[in-house]
Amino acid sequence: MTLLSRWAAAAAVYNDRRMLAILLMGFSSGLPLLLGFSTLSYWLSTAGIDRTTIGLFAAVSTPFALKFLWAPLIDHVKLPVMSRAFGRRRGWALSVQVLLAGGILLLGTSDPENAPFVMAAYALLVAFLSASQDIVIDAYRIEVLEENEQGAGAAVTQTGYRLGMIVAGAGALALSDFVAWFWVYAAMASLVVIGMIGVLIGPEPAVPKAATEPVGTAQDSRFERIVAWLKRAVIDPFAEFLTRRGWVAILLFVLLYKYGDAIAATMTNPFFNEIGFSGVEIGSVTKFFGVFATLFGIFVGGVLVAKIGVLKALFIGGILQAVTNLFFAWLAVHGPDLWLLAVVVGVDNFTGGLGSAAFVAYLSSLCNVAFTGTQYALLTSLMAFGRTLMSTGSGWLVDQMGWVLFFMSTSLMAIPGLLLLIWISRLYPTGQLRPAAAE
Repeated sequence: MTLLSRWAAAAAVYNDRRMLAILLMGFSSGLPLLLGFSTLSYWLSTAGIDRTTIGLFAAVSTPFALKFLWAPLIDHVKLPVMSRAFGRRRGWALSVQVLLAGGILLLGTSDPENAPFVMAAYALLVAFLSASQDIVIDAYRIEVLEENEQGAGAAVTQTGYRLGMIVAGAGALALSDFVAWFWVYAAMASLVVIGMIGVLIGPEPAVPKAATEPVGTAQDSRFERIVAWLKRAVIDPFAEFLTRRGWVAILLFVLLYKYGDAIAATMTNPFFNEIGFSGVEIGSVTKFFGVFATLFGIFVGGVLVAKIGVLKALFIGGILQAVTNLFFAWLAVHGPDLWLLAVVVGVDNFTGGLGSAAFVAYLSSLCNVAFTGTQYALLTSLMAFGRTLMSTGSGWLVDQMGWVLFFMSTSLMAIPGLLLLIWISRLYPTGQLRPAAAE
């Protein structure tokens, strides 16, 4: 078999109806994130809100860092009508998506100048519903795919996720130059239907055997059955994870791997606005250069995972992501230049796509399928903690350091995560990370 045919065989896994469903669900997952994050920060910037306050608004994304608290409910509670009609995972997904569309519409009614706390409350609601959607969609992807398909599944979901982010980022910013912000958010709310289509066309994954076993015995009291249910739903997923070798290093790595990128991303749109780019310019460059670069990076990341393993792919992605932030410092020194903006956005999106595909594959490989939703929620909550609460000081850092030193410092923030990855690679030299499913 030639080298080309081997790479073609590795890419053939993408040709599957489940992958299309995961792609559309990924779009719905990525869509609301920026509406309460960088797109919201651009809205605040254009409304004249100061940078420190904009940085503090990152705290409204806190539900992404806390979603492991209610993940056991989504993992184990059946909705009376929807679960019976569509299944355990798809019933939850459709229910949350309907509420999410309404939350996005409410956020669009906000007035950042006269009622900032109301805006923060609506943004918090959108973040909560978005995080809840992520719990069920991530669990669906892991459960519906075989272990050897997880790399491709990560690439596909990241493709949809990035497309959703691009529409809610570049698309929303460009649209805001022509219509009021309410209509921008109304348009975004209507696009949640794309994720609903993905849920409807995808098969319902099989329920793990452990999840179908009765809780307690007929002789147990109601209190004893409640305690047994809480043990299965809440305690067992975390207790099982704590049996892994190097579990502390794994959790720290998840927290820090994308931290430098996250803190830079918090201020990227205000940075573009302050140095002189318009919403149309930002949107156009991101659309024409960023989209293709992101998709190519995600595809390369998925194939890299299949060919060299998830840990090596993570290391390559981590180094490239750190170097990328230096390009923003270059742009800060040079000033507004559309061609340079295209280069910076293109490089950033390529490396971000590659690193994200490898990272999602890594997180998926850590989950025991008996506790998929809860364990994946725990891992992504840590990742989100770095993107939210640990990023609230980004505006203050810019005020203290200036744009050039700020972006240079975010490159250095990648070093702790890479050192942890080297240590984890020594603990798991074969790259075999996924535990066996509970019987």
